Amino acid sequence: MVDPPIRTRDLGILALVVLGPIWGYGWVATKVALDYSDALTFAALRVPLSAAVLFAVMLVLRKPLRPPPLGWTMLIGFLQTTLFVGLVITALHDTGAGRVSVITYTMPFWLLLLAWIFLGERLRGAQWLAVGLAFAGLVLVVRPWELDGVVSGVLTLIGGFAWAASALVVKLMQRRHTVEVLSLTTWQMVFGSIPLIILAALTYDGGPEWTTGFIWGLGYTVVLANAVAWFLWLYALHALPAGAAGLGTLSIPVVGVIAAWIQLGEVPTLVEGIGMILIIGALAVLAGYGLLTGRGGASRAGEEPDVRPVTD
Repeated sequence: MVDPPIRTRDLGILALVVLGPIWGYGWVATKVALDYSDALTFAALRVPLSAAVLFAVMLVLRKPLRPPPLGWTMLIGFLQTTLFVGLVITALHDTGAGRVSVITYTMPFWLLLLAWIFLGERLRGAQWLAVGLAFAGLVLVVRPWELDGVVSGVLTLIGGFAWAASALVVKLMQRRHTVEVLSLTTWQMVFGSIPLIILAALTYDGGPEWTTGFIWGLGYTVVLANAVAWFLWLYALHALPAGAAGLGTLSIPVVGVIAAWIQLGEVPTLVEGIGMILIIGALAVLAGYGLLTGRGGASRAGEEPDVRPVTD
C-alpha cells in the first residue's frame, strides 16, 4: 500500500479542521429552526435546497452532471441522508442540541469497528480503551433506565451508526471506482432526499413559520452545515483512511455542547455531564494515540492505510 500524496493528505486534514466549527454550531442553528417547524418538513426543505446549491456550484465550475455509479450513490444517500439526517433531526426536535451532538459523534467508534471488520483496519490497545470509555459514557448520556428522552437517544444512536455505515460504503466504493467528491456529495443528497420528501408529505400538518429565526437556521444549515460540510466530510473521507477521517470529527460534539450551553442555555445534568466527559475522554485517548503513533486511525497489520487520491 502507498501513503496518500502529501498535498491530498494535508487538504483532507484541513477539511476536517474547517468542518469542526461549522458542524458544531450547526446543531444550535438546527435547534433554532426546529422551534418553527416539524422535523421532517425541515429535513425535506434543508436537503433538496442544499443539493440545489451544490448543483449550482457544479454548473459554475463546469463539472459533469452525470451521477456517480448509481447503486453505490443511492446506498450512500439512503444511509447518510435519509437515515442519518432524518433520524437525527427528528431526535433533535425533542431533546437538547448538546446531548444529540455528543451521541451522534459516537460515529467514529462505530466506524473503527466497521473498518476493522470490513476494511481490515486493526484496532490497537488504546483504541479499545477508548471504545470502552465511549460505551460507558454513552450509557450515561442515553440513560436507558429512564423513559424520558430514551427514544431520542436511541434514534440518534441509530443515526450515528447509519452515518458510519455510509462512510464504510464510501471507502468500499472508492476501491472500485474513481469519483469526484462534489458529484458524489450532490447526488447522494438528491437520492437521499426523496424518501424524506415523501415522509414529510405524508405526515404534513402545517408550517413552517417563516420567522427570522427559522430563515436564519435554514439558511445556515442549507449552505454551511449541509452543502459545505458534507463536501468537506466526503473529501476528508476520500483523502484519509476511514479511521483517521472519523477521528477528525471528534472536536464537533465539544463545539456543539459549548454552543448549546451558551446560546440555548442547555446545562447538562450531572449524569449526562459525566457521560459526556467519558465520551470526550475517549476522544482524547484516540487523538493522543494518533499523535503518538503517527496514525490517525486503525491500520492493517504490517501495512499502511489503503488510500487513493481523489479527483477533485
